[in-house]
Amino acid sequence: MTTGTSPHPRTHSRPRPRTRPRTRAARRAACAAALLLAVTAAPAPAVAATPTTSRIEGGLPSGATYLMDVPADWNGTVLLFSHGYVPAGAANPAQDAPDEATKALLLERGYALIGSSYATTGWAVTDAVPDQLATLSAFGDRFGAARRTIAWGRSYGGLVTTAIAERHADRIDGSLSLCGLVHGGVANWNNTLDPVFALRTLLAPGSDIPLTGLPDQAAAADAAKALTAVVDSAQSTAAGRARIALAAALHNIPVWNQPTQTRPAATDWDTQQANQYPAVKGLLNTAAFTWRQEAESRAGGTMSWNTGVDYAALLGRSSVRKEVTELYKKAGLSLRGDLAALNRAPRVGADPAAVAWMSRTSSFTGRLTKPQLSVHTIGDALVPVQTESALRRAVTAAGSAPLLRQAYVDNAGHCTFSPGEQLAALHTLEDRLTTGGWHGTDPQALNSRAAAADPASPARYVTHRPAPYPRPYDLAHPADGR
Repeated sequence: MTTGTSPHPRTHSRPRPRTRPRTRAARRAACAAALLLAVTAAPAPAVAATPTTSRIEGGLPSGATYLMDVPADWNGTVLLFSHGYVPAGAANPAQDAPDEATKALLLERGYALIGSSYATTGWAVTDAVPDQLATLSAFGDRFGAARRTIAWGRSYGGLVTTAIAERHADRIDGSLSLCGLVHGGVANWNNTLDPVFALRTLLAPGSDIPLTGLPDQAAAADAAKALTAVVDSAQSTAAGRARIALAAALHNIPVWNQPTQTRPAATDWDTQQANQYPAVKGLLNTAAFTWRQEAESRAGGTMSWNTGVDYAALLGRSSVRKEVTELYKKAGLSLRGDLAALNRAPRVGADPAAVAWMSRTSSFTGRLTKPQLSVHTIGDALVPVQTESALRRAVTAAGSAPLLRQAYVDNAGHCTFSPGEQLAALHTLEDRLTTGGWHGTDPQALNSRAAAADPASPARYVTHRPAPYPRPYDLAHPADGR
């Protein structure tokens, strides 16, 4: 591999000479703008170059690296892949596909795959978009104008993709968001605050565990450890389990959220809560504290608040409110009393400048000018499927609803799509770009496409209507969704 910031790409093998003209427009420098959002997806393993695939690795002026895999029989479409959240300090290689199996299928079909690392890790909102656009320009400099350019990404990368779709639509033909944080940054961090506020208030009343304003990563880790210990202790009692379920409901953590879990029956409240418990702990040990601290350091303060929030109303909009009601009954607890306690508890206020920064860089207008397909698993605990409701709300308010389609995969976990399901989504978007209309966006058609793309992998598209997002916030509305 080349040195991280080298401006000179290295080619491992060359594609056949092509006659596609290299236009001046294809050599435009990347726009120096940025906006965006976050949360995880695992790095894709590298696919070795072959005699029919050219691999180019290089560096951008920002310090980001890029990766390009281009088949000799390139079909003229370039896929600009935006990767997921990388925690601060973690390894940050460039990625140009979500996983190795999907990458191999795409290269076999002639797609050019490109993507960057982003210059920094963490909530890299001001790096991701310009680095992706610079990578697209570098591709054009080397290979000439693409017949079609599609931006796509998973998790945090789904929001990078959506930002490109909204703010740099002239650079792409369409976009595909997979398990994306399409609710925007302000909504994301507010929704991350609500469950930990409930846990601290109900399970550790009077404690001094800080939820925001964390000075450094060490303080964030200490806070996560302290609240995790409280949750672990509470899990051993019926009352504690009911309150953990209430916190999970405020984040819309589904009752089946990992493929390895038993999928509980509709009234199996105990198994439902047992499945949510590790997801609550996972939230505490990632986004709720250490990721929040890094994001707050960028925003210049606390960008979340719960002043004025009615937690009874939030629970009423949750997809798992029935489970909470039943577990409270079983424990002999007053749900009304706990909700009143939440509503009486001292609230967390936000720093207006930090909210403005997060809004400006990481929230969405809903204004689309090119088609977008957004796909989500229904059992996602990290980026709950209700984020799709927030996206639909913004896009509808902006008058762009005809350009958006959403689809749902019946699986548990974050970004747990099969290769066939991902190719089905891509081909559906391509069909929209070719014909000018949406066709085959129903589950049966998507599953047929998935099976054709990769008969060896599952095809699990289903009809689904997500519950409302609990606290939406977008630039298409003047208020914060309360």
